Amino acid sequence: MNKNELIKFIDKFEGKEIIVIGDIMLDHFVKGSVNRISPEAPVPVVNVESEDFVAGGAGNVAVNLAVLGAKPTIISVVGQDVKGSILTQFLKDKGVNTEYITIDSARPTTQKVRIVAERQQVVRVDRESKTNLDPQTAKTCMQNFKKALKKASGVVMSDYGKGMLSDHNIQEVIALANAKKIPVCVDPKIDNFLKYKNITCMTPNTKEAWEGMGLPPKKEEKAILDLGKKILKALKAKSILITRSAQGMSLFEQGPKIKTTTISATAKEVFDVTGAGDTVISVLTLALACGATLQQAAYIANEAAGLVVAKLGTACVTPQEIKEVLK
Repeated sequence: MNKNELIKFIDKFEGKEIIVIGDIMLDHFVKGSVNRISPEAPVPVVNVESEDFVAGGAGNVAVNLAVLGAKPTIISVVGQDVKGSILTQFLKDKGVNTEYITIDSARPTTQKVRIVAERQQVVRVDRESKTNLDPQTAKTCMQNFKKALKKASGVVMSDYGKGMLSDHNIQEVIALANAKKIPVCVDPKIDNFLKYKNITCMTPNTKEAWEGMGLPPKKEEKAILDLGKKILKALKAKSILITRSAQGMSLFEQGPKIKTTTISATAKEVFDVTGAGDTVISVLTLALACGATLQQAAYIANEAAGLVVAKLGTACVTPQEIKEVLK
């Protein structure tokens, strides 16, 4: 792989307009210390010392794209609540275009509250609705998608199973992106796995790939390679990129004969894999939007993943950091 060629694509990231459509959520971290057990129940009493709010789900993909220099537009839904306002403002502050976030008073903003004491997560509290959007809200989201698509160079579908991506929306988004001949890449949810047909690329991890096909997991290399080919055929996709943690990534490309490329992992040390999948699909889609081949885009995404897992917490990587490891 010519690394100078890869760096040229990274130089084109700046200002590229990418749509992220999917489920956004507010990640709320409550951190503190524990000095005693509650007299009311056998649980620790957490003395709160700090609170942080960040964007999760599709929102984190959009933030990744903004850090990479792109101009991301988010198509999603929040509730008519304080959490929705906090999430929208956070995204806006990070450089994400939020004008197409729809407010739905009938559902709450998805929120994940993590209580962390002495660096240990004690409990997580979820507030969410997993029902599909009502027809009018879904229609508004698709109208917004069509408006944003006029300037877009790529589309990311980030599915967290919270109702944003219904059967009809999935089909329409893919058809519209394909008609414009721009890449459409998918981070799947198991329930919708086989609905993402005719896409440019899907980026499941190994567990999602086995579960998405309803098959028991196997560790043999041949089994993974056969699995990738099965997914590629089932989805009639241009490619499938299975992320395999310490084993790197395996790319499967459509053609007269399916082409398989395995890319070795680059991380020297792994501190935290949180958000690595969001980094992979962000970099992959952006590289494809800049004219990279599937192999070139996967190679760049693999380098980015190696950087992000070496950082603590839900992290992002910059174009400069990726270029440094390629030099």
